[in-house]
Amino acid sequence: MTGEERAAGPAGTKVLRFLYFVGAGFICTAAINKWRELERKSLQKKQQESDLLTDDNSATAVTGGRKSYFPNVLIS
Repeated sequence: MTGEERAAGPAGTKVLRFLYFVGAGFICTAAINKWRELERKSLQKKQQESDLLTDDNSATAVTGGRKSYFPNVLIS
């Protein structure tokens, strides 16, 4: 055995370290995907609120001050 093999340890230790490495990669990938999902949901919520405010303003202008909570239905 060379000094390098003895310093790294037996093969079981190498496999265990490799599994730790793969597990850490899996956890990091899952965390990144979760973060992207949260960001996407946040942007969608902001867009919906913005659209709702725009719809409320246009409904107020069309109905002369009366708000319609059904944007596709005109109040006459």
